[in-house]
Amino acid sequence: MKQFFSLLAAMSIAIGSFAQSGNKVTGSIKDGGNQKIIDAASVSLLKAKDSALVKVAVTDKAGNFSFENIPDGNYLVLATSIGHSRTYSSPVTISAASPSVNVGVLQLVPAEKSMKEVTVSSKKPLIERKLDRTIVNVDASITSTGSTALEVLEKSPGVTVDKDGNISLKGKAGVIVYLDGRPSYLSGPDLANMLRNMTAAQLDQIEIMTNPPAKYDAAGNAGVINIKTKKNKMFGYNGNITSGYTQGRYARFNESLSFNYRNKKVNFFSNLAYNRNHRGQELDIVRNFRDANTKSIKSIFDQSTDMVSQSHYYNAKLGMDYTVSKNTTVGVVLNGYYNPSLWQSNTNTLIYNPDMVLTDQTTAQSENNEKWKNFSSNVNFRTKLDSAGQEITGDLDFIQYKSTNVQPLTSSYYDHLGNLKQAPDVLIGTLPSNIKIYSGKVDYTLPLKKGAKFEAGIKSSYITNNTNARYDSVKTGYTVLDSARSNHFIYDENINAAYVNYSRPLGKKWSAQLGLRAENTIANGISKGYSFNAVQNKFEYTETKFKRTYTQLFPTVYLQYTASEKNQYVINYGRRVKRPDYEDMNPFVNFIDRYTFQEGNPNLSPQFAHNVELSHTYKGFLTTTVNYTSTNNIIQQVLEQNDLTNETYIKKANIATAKQIGLSVTASKSITKWWSGNIYASFLNNHFKGLVNNEPISISNPMFMVQLQQQFKFSKGWAAELSGFYRSKGVEGVIFIKPMAQVNAGISKQVLKNQGSIRLNVRDIFAGGVFKGYSKYGTVDANFVNVNDSRAVSLTFSYRFNKGKLKAGSSKRSSSASEEQNRVKSGN
Repeated sequence: MKQFFSLLAAMSIAIGSFAQSGNKVTGSIKDGGNQKIIDAASVSLLKAKDSALVKVAVTDKAGNFSFENIPDGNYLVLATSIGHSRTYSSPVTISAASPSVNVGVLQLVPAEKSMKEVTVSSKKPLIERKLDRTIVNVDASITSTGSTALEVLEKSPGVTVDKDGNISLKGKAGVIVYLDGRPSYLSGPDLANMLRNMTAAQLDQIEIMTNPPAKYDAAGNAGVINIKTKKNKMFGYNGNITSGYTQGRYARFNESLSFNYRNKKVNFFSNLAYNRNHRGQELDIVRNFRDANTKSIKSIFDQSTDMVSQSHYYNAKLGMDYTVSKNTTVGVVLNGYYNPSLWQSNTNTLIYNPDMVLTDQTTAQSENNEKWKNFSSNVNFRTKLDSAGQEITGDLDFIQYKSTNVQPLTSSYYDHLGNLKQAPDVLIGTLPSNIKIYSGKVDYTLPLKKGAKFEAGIKSSYITNNTNARYDSVKTGYTVLDSARSNHFIYDENINAAYVNYSRPLGKKWSAQLGLRAENTIANGISKGYSFNAVQNKFEYTETKFKRTYTQLFPTVYLQYTASEKNQYVINYGRRVKRPDYEDMNPFVNFIDRYTFQEGNPNLSPQFAHNVELSHTYKGFLTTTVNYTSTNNIIQQVLEQNDLTNETYIKKANIATAKQIGLSVTASKSITKWWSGNIYASFLNNHFKGLVNNEPISISNPMFMVQLQQQFKFSKGWAAELSGFYRSKGVEGVIFIKPMAQVNAGISKQVLKNQGSIRLNVRDIFAGGVFKGYSKYGTVDANFVNVNDSRAVSLTFSYRFNKGKLKAGSSKRSSSASEEQNRVKSGN
């Protein structure tokens, strides 16, 4: 790796020495009334043919602006400033004969409306599309009000969320979730828990990338979702206050306050949030246990579980960017949250013989009493090396996830008449966890001639995970260590990466981007616990160690062809990896009820995928995409059955190879002045082939999904929205999910001179968001119905306050710790 980094540095220095400025568009801006210079005005360079955005800038103290390194073509300049009407320049042409053009002085005429009215008058579309991503503007959706971040994600194009909160994109698991360009370091149900405690009022945009470029971590078999929270973009101060009430099975509350201040040197941003989450859930599972030889049913377990969760979410975020000089900015971000929660469940199990005669009954009462603490810090810098756009950025991150979790389980056993057969079993699990992540990265950008660009970067991360699971059986007056379940897991991982990326236009109609990322992984794990020695008939202390070292290359290729103003084609290819989540490799046992347990698997290996997409966009509103994915060593949830005790163990395993082929259609259209619509429809076919518990499987299942959002804008600040989705039968490894659907509706009203809004939203009107499914393999058949607390009514009030001028060109940056954060499990 040292040789690789040295070669990368040498390439960067060599290419940097040849950096040259390209074509240029310049000008200045003044107030059309008093002829004063307007500094910090927003300036956009647009393509003349379709007003597509090319670059943005902001005027300096003298009112001047400059766009450099511009490809040949025809352009317009758009100038805007709060309190003024927008102004366009005359069309200009950049060519070899005329490489530099000055558009002169653009006059901004003072607007009659106030700043507040102008601010609210513009409205972003709900869905935007760019070459490498789809963007969802959260505030543009009325039915997002009162929703959680997870519920907003579930309505995003191509995104699905299963009963455990696992996120899939276009039918593929392994999505990496970023927060403000920084990795969340959470995964599975624990990522879902954090997103349930974030409200839509905190969100600005959701970026969906099915095939990210080489600059991003290679992790994420299905792609990357970047959730952007609201951030200061104005000189002066501004903020937002939000208060919401939601009534489902139980009442829920959310409050948030953001305050931001920016001047020419300092940008300060902050956010405080509180969420009280109280939800119910019902889970029914029927298991048929079969004889391993005859395959006939030998017993039937009918389980009904009622679960109630209560949690409090406290979040504080503080950040500051400081402009050291004209070309250098440094920043720091501190973020922390505290999440105490209590999850209580009551399970009744009826046990029948093959003739459906009741033989036994059990009850189980369990709790998860957890306190989760997270602290993250980021220090960053950005330095511009010249006026052509050459720059270096860097990030240092430290993140810690720390939790305590006490899980008491009481099991009682009865005969068919309801008579207690023995004293209840009491088992108490104590599961503290401490995960620390250190990460750093440096990125370099070099614009070249004729619109080309070279990028390179390096990154290193180091993760430690220390989880000590202790289980005690409670006897009369004392406790005894449960050696079979207790375990101490220590894991550390070091990932070093480097990438190069090159993009450029190829003539007037073609453009290309090539990237290559190399990642070296060194992982060590130790599992300390007790195993049963059958010869000596006792438990013995053992240590199980594993070490993995591997280096992989991840190429990416993008090719775009613009046949005409109406038709554009894009083809892309990328190789991705999904590493096992840290907790999924920990072999300790976590109980769900008396007959159902979760267990880690230290033998998990990474899965690798090849993704290819071909898309066609017509008139900018209709996009059709064909995709193909081939995945090796796919990680999926499996069920292992103990035929003697009838206990079921849920764990992850590398079960198969998977192939997916899909067709999707996305359309966004303004039907009338007051009605606009968005629709996403896809058809997928997933095929899994491999071994589960040493039994061969070959499963293929077609799946259809459609997501619909219709928005209506009326007079006097009224608006409405109708949204919903339908998913046909699908498959996740060896588990089949039955069809499900959901319908949502909402209305909103602008109040307090358009600075405030009141939104009423009804989610899952017909209570269709019920997960139903089944699995059949080995000696057990299982059918389940999971009813979440999804139908709810929300009322939210939001008020915006500000004083200042809009600042253009503010950018979101990503931190150094992207993939690692997604693999941490926290919360419930």
